[in-house]
Amino acid sequence: GCVLVVSVIEQLAQWHNSTVKAAMEKLCDYIPGKYQIIRHVSCCIDREMNADVVCHSLRLCKQDPGQPLCHLYSPPKREKYSSGPFHALAHARPKYQVICKTFMGFSSVCAFPLLANLCEKIKYVLRNKLPFEDFDGDKFSTFPTLRGYHWRGRDCDDKNTTVYPGRRPDNWDAKSDSNCNGIWGVDPKDGIPYEEKFCKGADSKGVVLLGDSAGAHFHIPPEWMTVTQMSAKSFANLPMAFSDELDWPQFSEITGFLNSTIGGWTDSLYLRLRKRNRCNHRDLQNISQNVYFPTNMAPYLSFSLARNQLLDNPAIVIYATIGNDVCNGERDTLAHMTTPKEMLSNVVQALRYLDSHLPNGSHVILTGLVDGRFLWDNLHDRYHPLGQLNKDVTYSQLYSFLDCLQVSPCSGWLTPNETLRNLTSERALQLSNVLKEIARSEKFANFDIFYMDFPLRQTAEEWHKMGGEAWQLIEPVDGFHPSQIAAALGTGITWQKALHEWPQVLGKENPFNDQIEAIFKDQGGH
Repeated sequence: GCVLVVSVIEQLAQWHNSTVKAAMEKLCDYIPGKYQIIRHVSCCIDREMNADVVCHSLRLCKQDPGQPLCHLYSPPKREKYSSGPFHALAHARPKYQVICKTFMGFSSVCAFPLLANLCEKIKYVLRNKLPFEDFDGDKFSTFPTLRGYHWRGRDCDDKNTTVYPGRRPDNWDAKSDSNCNGIWGVDPKDGIPYEEKFCKGADSKGVVLLGDSAGAHFHIPPEWMTVTQMSAKSFANLPMAFSDELDWPQFSEITGFLNSTIGGWTDSLYLRLRKRNRCNHRDLQNISQNVYFPTNMAPYLSFSLARNQLLDNPAIVIYATIGNDVCNGERDTLAHMTTPKEMLSNVVQALRYLDSHLPNGSHVILTGLVDGRFLWDNLHDRYHPLGQLNKDVTYSQLYSFLDCLQVSPCSGWLTPNETLRNLTSERALQLSNVLKEIARSEKFANFDIFYMDFPLRQTAEEWHKMGGEAWQLIEPVDGFHPSQIAAALGTGITWQKALHEWPQVLGKENPFNDQIEAIFKDQGGH
């Protein structure tokens, strides 16, 4: 974090040919008020020292005994560091230790008083995967972030626990909208409830994603650290992004429903299901998380999944942990990967839980793991946003820096070690084969089950036909997650496969869609 902030400040000073103090003020003008904690480091930056040196001087970066010295930039080559390439890192000037004493008390961003309250809210939703603002406790919210309706269909009555997206209509919603799909009331021409007229027998169903950080759609805007693009507008979405854990599920491949503001376009399984049957409006849940976790999801499904087997519509559940089981930041990464035996046990346990909670007529799609060699092959020699100004930071350097800090999102793939990359892909294929065999051999009472490979190759081919380049399918800041373009293209590929091979999963097209939209338009609805 320190290296990132200091790098941006130094590059701002360079780009605008200003002092560090002026660059610091410019950056603070860009950032919303209570997030301006970086003012505390301005006294400590010296343009003669690169970000690694500054952050070691602040003691925010350190070298533990027996561990390598981690650095993003190439070591300084001046005479003053002749006793060692990073002599300055271990021998900070005394004045830094005094001037920055105040900052040293805030080693965590959550220690800052203005952010402490928000951090507590975020910790709550990380623990529970549930909306922080949910007054009736039905697991749906009228608030967008903090696991609110960016993640789950928007509640239309947060004071009534029997009103929520995805339920079967109460008395055909003649008097109120019990399932929040916007269809309720009685047609004055014939006295038939609109929900009964338009949605009865329409095979309504929701979509639920059980995923990892790719499914949550992790994204750090590149303009936050590209000084040539930086402005106050760049950081306008920072509070929202922070409250959504730097995830953007509202634009994601499975549950996206808003027009993308982070590049590319939004296309999602939910939007296509909604277009196919307007009665599916708002019936979505994105139960994904960024942190590493085993695929035994049963324990946290018990408090995060919102589906009543007796009262709710069936659901299409996408089980897509495309990298978690092989990705970790450990030095001995292979030893910490999920084994095929563990994979089988974990997934079957989760499926049994789903079978006891999903309404009859549901469907489960198991998605195979990605072949992450695509990342190194397409990014390692390109410049990261932090390195574009001075051509001094490649993705290879970034990967090595994160690996050294033992915070790499995937030590097995983000490495120059080709043998390790191949072994990681080999394990990913083994685990995908476990999922494929589960789909072939396991049977459940309340849902049928299917398998599909993660469509990376088809996505790259499709993007190439459109004139794009492979590296554009990867998030530019973390160099790891699928980009907005990749998410949108992946939706189309998944939809076509389902349409041709599993049409029963998608349900039939509702012939009343146009009438529903016409009535909404006439009544000034949304």
